[in-house]
Amino acid sequence: MIGEYYLVGRSGMMLTSSHILATWRSGVRGRSFHAVFALGIMLLLCAWLAASFSARQPQAVALDVGLSGIRIGLTLLSLMWVQELVSKEIDRRTVFFVLAYPAPRASYLLGRYLGVMALATAATILLGVTLALIVRLAGGDYQQIHSTLIGWPYVASLAMILLDIALVTAFAFCLASFATSALLPLTLGFGFAIGARALGPVIDFLARGADGDPEFAARYSPIINMVRWFLPDLDRLDLRTWPLYGVAPEWEAVALAALAALVYTGMLLGIAVAAFNRRTFA
Repeated sequence: MIGEYYLVGRSGMMLTSSHILATWRSGVRGRSFHAVFALGIMLLLCAWLAASFSARQPQAVALDVGLSGIRIGLTLLSLMWVQELVSKEIDRRTVFFVLAYPAPRASYLLGRYLGVMALATAATILLGVTLALIVRLAGGDYQQIHSTLIGWPYVASLAMILLDIALVTAFAFCLASFATSALLPLTLGFGFAIGARALGPVIDFLARGADGDPEFAARYSPIINMVRWFLPDLDRLDLRTWPLYGVAPEWEAVALAALAALVYTGMLLGIAVAAFNRRTFA
């Protein structure tokens, strides 16, 4: 009995690693990768153009626009990968060939998730290096008041963006584990990303009195306070003021936001595995 569990567990680990490798190969070769990656390059080109037409601090403008472009591009990339590599496999029933192996279904789902995150990490590094070069070249002879910090502050900002993407990807995987439509993880995943990133600014707006409109604040504050229990505040993971202006973030708030993102990610993956294990494929 122990030997059987050992063989099943070992085969599950081997299949998980094989799923990671297969996800990597499929993601790199897929058309969605090339299309959305081209979009990411275009967004970085927009950062270069914004810096070129900026009358003040072109490096800061390029970095600010570029970080926003990387965040949007990686979100679209990860959601497209989930749709192509998980949702469409389930929709086309090609997942049957994988589930025929004597291994837990979790090995397939977690392998796909880790593979998508490996792709997202590679894309983050490539886009991050490209943006750093653009920022260096955007300065020219202009003397900046605040020099941009393309070092550890910049690396920390990219790492928090990747953690943001990990949570959004986990949410999409959770939807893909039981959704019957291949578009559902893509559409709701993007809506989740927008809502979680807008939660912090909305809370701050209401806390400041909603620009002197107490009726507006009284009407929507209970709703926002209820939403806070279901949506993580991904805006706290945005550290761009550190590489932009040298303003270090409040590390306690960042640590709590990062911990909440990790907990949410673990919970969503757990729900995804449980739903996928109980799912009946006709």
